[in-house]
Amino acid sequence: MDFQLFMNDVVQTARKDMTEAGYTELTTPEQVEDVFSKEGTTIVLINSVCGCAGGIARPSAHYMKNYEVKADNYVTVFAGQDREATAKAREYFEGYEPSSPSFALLKDGKIQTMLERHDIEGHEPIEVVANLEKAFDTYFK
Repeated sequence: MDFQLFMNDVVQTARKDMTEAGYTELTTPEQVEDVFSKEGTTIVLINSVCGCAGGIARPSAHYMKNYEVKADNYVTVFAGQDREATAKAREYFEGYEPSSPSFALLKDGKIQTMLERHDIEGHEPIEVVANLEKAFDTYFK
């Protein structure tokens, strides 16, 4: 099997996971600015093709669409794929190093908190969900 073809399949599956969960893909810097400049609450999944993204972060993101406390916007940027959009998003994550996968919670375009890769990798999905619920309760209620 051709490696590039394999990676394209992996990337497409990872993208599809999030769009089917109801997240909007932001693939350009302009799309990032448009969403992040609006008033309201936004959860951003910084997606990637690593195992902790597929086995922990994306399932946790999917679950959060059904949580009782809602974000106004559910979006995703894809690290390593949509590089310019990811770089633009990271400009908003002041105080946090680039990390993928990760979750950023913004309110009125300002970073409130992040769950970084070290908060995801090596943890069970239920632990990540519990941390996201706590963050939603703290910043989005």
